[in-house]
Amino acid sequence: MPVTAIGAYAAQSLDRQENFNGLQLVYLCWERHLMFCAPFTLPLPPDMPFGDFIENVVKPSIAPHPDAAKVDFAKVLWRLDDTDFQPDLKAGLAANGVGHKSLLHLSTPGLDGLNGSFN
Repeated sequence: MPVTAIGAYAAQSLDRQENFNGLQLVYLCWERHLMFCAPFTLPLPPDMPFGDFIENVVKPSIAPHPDAAKVDFAKVLWRLDDTDFQPDLKAGLAANGVGHKSLLHLSTPGLDGLNGSFN
């Protein structure tokens, strides 16, 4: 179906980083754990160390899931957007390449969802 432009689109997105008082939005998806139906949307400081992000944000966020206590964060596989990466736990989110509206994928080998629902 053909589309006809009606002029320049001048609207500005309301979720621009400058609208978050120094914070940035970060999305977090726990792969194969769809008790959480969509990625978490988290407003976070760009300089938050990745290790603090795990301890103070990720662990409390996933705690309601029965598999949360079984997660071995030393074995977690991370993807940033569509690229595998190994975060520097002492460096901030931005220093790790995590930007405004980045999607972090948390993959936990051996944990396959509620009652192994992804087997």
